[in-house]
Amino acid sequence: MARSCPAVLAAGSATAPEVAGARQCAAPAQQQLRKTLAQGRPVRIAVFGDSYGDGVWSGLQRQLPKQGYEVLKYSEVATGFTRYKRLNLETRASERLGGEPIDIAVISFGANDAQGIITDKGEYAPLMSPKWQAQIGERLDRYVAMLRRHNAMVYWVGLPRMRDGALDRDIGAINDFYAARMAKLEVPFIDTRPIASDGKGQYSAYLADPKTGKRTLIREGDGIHMSMTGYVWITRSLSERIRNYVEATRAAGTGK
Repeated sequence: MARSCPAVLAAGSATAPEVAGARQCAAPAQQQLRKTLAQGRPVRIAVFGDSYGDGVWSGLQRQLPKQGYEVLKYSEVATGFTRYKRLNLETRASERLGGEPIDIAVISFGANDAQGIITDKGEYAPLMSPKWQAQIGERLDRYVAMLRRHNAMVYWVGLPRMRDGALDRDIGAINDFYAARMAKLEVPFIDTRPIASDGKGQYSAYLADPKTGKRTLIREGDGIHMSMTGYVWITRSLSERIRNYVEATRAAGTGK
């Protein structure tokens, strides 16, 4: 069945089409989520990624009510799609999940992927070269497919701007590549750059809280990671989307 799914969802968007998304973008997850809701079990959200995944997990589990949600941490630091000699992400996630179904999967990789790779054919592929994109693209496709075999609705959380200019350019290119790949897979990509940047779209360690106007530290001192407050900041709209998606599915199931 053809689905119409927004390729990129800005983290600061106030009008994410989640009701439509529950019906159009999440067909593989509907049956699993409806079963979970019908049985009165907590919605299981599995978070995958590197150190940014750790932060996304922390941000979501601090915002989603514990009575109705179970936010599971499958992220591991110092991992990525360019580091398969160290750890094959697909194999690792599949082994840890076993036969357990998950309702929603959230992915956030990329902080360690700004490097060239040795392809499966033993060839060196520089960062963002055609061979790099082909190899990493295949890995992304398999990873999402693996999560969908567990009946999960999949989201991808992109990375914010980096303080170092060269790293920011590399991460920006990776973000754009991952966003384009997710669009092909009909996976919503959460672009965190708009909400974690200043008024000029540039890196900033401090931003004004949109609710209070208070100057708030959202980045760590390394210029790469978010502060704990920052991880809540960049997952705030995603937590709202997830709640809206769950409630839309609940309503569709009950006819309300």
